[in-house]
Amino acid sequence: MGEKQDVIKRMLELQKKFIAYELEHGVRAEEYFVAPKDHPLHGYNEEYRDLTLKLGDLAHKEKGSHA
Repeated sequence: MGEKQDVIKRMLELQKKFIAYELEHGVRAEEYFVAPKDHPLHGYNEEYRDLTLKLGDLAHKEKGSHA
């Protein structure tokens, strides 16, 4: 599997985890943006953002364009 597919796979895993948590517990803004270390969503926002940026960079590289 290529790097782009790995990034997409991880993003989908994170989305699935988030949706499952949200359906069971609901999500407050604090949980999304600054969840404590022991919280299931800790680091979610940062990791998902980083993956999104990486995916954009990979897509630009693939097409030979510049962001």
